[in-house]
Amino acid sequence: MRISGAQIIVECLKEQGVDTVFGYPGGTILPFYDALRDAPIRHILTAHEQGAAHAADGYARASGRAGVCIATSGPGATNLVTGLAAAFMDSVPVVAITGQVPTALIGRDAFQEVDITGITMPVTKHNFLVKDAAKLAETIRYAFRIAGSGRPGPVLVDVPRDIQTAAILFEPAAEPADMVPFAVAGAAVARIEAAAVAIARAKRPAIIAGGGAVAAEAAPEIAALAAKIACPVVSTLMGLGAFPASHPLFLGLTGMHGHKAANNCIHDADLIIAVGSRFSDRVTGDRAKYAAGKTVIHIDVDPAEIDKNVAAHIGITGDMKTILAMLVDRLAAGDNPSWWQTIAAWQEENRLPPAADKLTAPWLCGEIAVRTGGGGYIFATDVGQHQMWAAQHLKIETPRTWVTSGGLGAMGYGLPAAVGAQLAVPDKRVIHIAGDSGFKMTGAELHTVAAHRLPIISVILDNGGLGMIRQLQHAFFDRRYTACELPGVDFVAFAAAFGIRAVSVDTRDGFAAAFAAALASPDPQVIVAAIDPADLVSPMVPPGAAINAYLDI
Repeated sequence: MRISGAQIIVECLKEQGVDTVFGYPGGTILPFYDALRDAPIRHILTAHEQGAAHAADGYARASGRAGVCIATSGPGATNLVTGLAAAFMDSVPVVAITGQVPTALIGRDAFQEVDITGITMPVTKHNFLVKDAAKLAETIRYAFRIAGSGRPGPVLVDVPRDIQTAAILFEPAAEPADMVPFAVAGAAVARIEAAAVAIARAKRPAIIAGGGAVAAEAAPEIAALAAKIACPVVSTLMGLGAFPASHPLFLGLTGMHGHKAANNCIHDADLIIAVGSRFSDRVTGDRAKYAAGKTVIHIDVDPAEIDKNVAAHIGITGDMKTILAMLVDRLAAGDNPSWWQTIAAWQEENRLPPAADKLTAPWLCGEIAVRTGGGGYIFATDVGQHQMWAAQHLKIETPRTWVTSGGLGAMGYGLPAAVGAQLAVPDKRVIHIAGDSGFKMTGAELHTVAAHRLPIISVILDNGGLGMIRQLQHAFFDRRYTACELPGVDFVAFAAAFGIRAVSVDTRDGFAAAFAAALASPDPQVIVAAIDPADLVSPMVPPGAAINAYLDI
């Protein structure tokens, strides 16, 4: 049958099982919006296209399915770029569909024309400009395949307006073939055998769970490996949830603001097994010191990551679940009593003393962890000090319940990502934690929250400024604070403008009561918690230092 290009896009979205898209209309994408009107696909109108991209990202992280965002040409498309970059850095499957000026006007500086494929080439896994209407369906299908296969990532499809209005012969996709089981090549088997031998010889092994472990759904296999060899597990910021935070083998977050026991463990280990971690600078510090004196086993789906940042003695690429299962089968049960005695001493030495009776971010995150300990929650954060406090003190027990911008560190990410996560997994409630400076960037997405009565609880840590900037100026610029203070914002009144209940608190009792009330209500809630601007995230490893060289702040 012959249907319009816009209708073909809709049919392809339906084929892919898409139930929700996030977007903002404009002239060149209106044919698609007209076709979408009669489709069984929910459209979420965000306050800004950046919000649409972050929402699609949050949807993907929480559900494991590709998130979809829509924008018009020109400024609509360019407003997606930050969100696409965030998804690219964290390997999140997002498909962006943008309108473009008619093909005859491309390259003529037409109204709202922008070369969005050129602009997004560095921050997408792939992108397409569809100039042949006959290739539209296969391009959309291919975009989803690219976004979700191998190492996931964002893909953009730019569709000129005349391609959307053209009448095109459409044939539904054939039934997908059964998935072929992952096969491990002989060379990989040999490396798995070598890894098993190295692990058996190790006296101080450690496992690092990265974001790739979450994407690969490899949490059960990591748990099996850790239990088999009684091995401590640490997590990168992106890997939180790949191993239960309450498990006795879990030491916590590693990296610049990691727990001391976790960082000390990695520094002193004689063997590390990195699962889906790209060894970013925030994780390793001084890379030469990081790998010194230890055997590095690096398991990843992307061959490009092996040896890129840290040289691996044994690099194994492919399906992480299969590789880990094969590794477990080749290992005998083990224990490392002297290693665990050392770790226990670190844990005791670095146990936090009771804090003064004031409202602090670590206490607040600990209170949230206690009150949400039964599960059923997803935690979404913005970027900054609050993000690090949340990573340190929340208890992330399961995969896809931690949604944060790690690689790009995009301020403004949290609220729209929370919207996407809440719509993706409606049977879990999203707890959104933000700083006051990041919240003001995309706070207008409260309009989206209110419009759909999403039961998101937003906790805004208000220290009157850019807390992490202030901390860096405190540590490295002789406390010469500049451009890090904000004029006071009445966030309670701001939330009320959207019809959302909000309260302001400045004591522990006040927060405990407000959070309990928020949990008891099915409606969206905002809690503004005033904290001391002088509070700093600790521990802190200076950039480029050894992972256990802590800054005295």
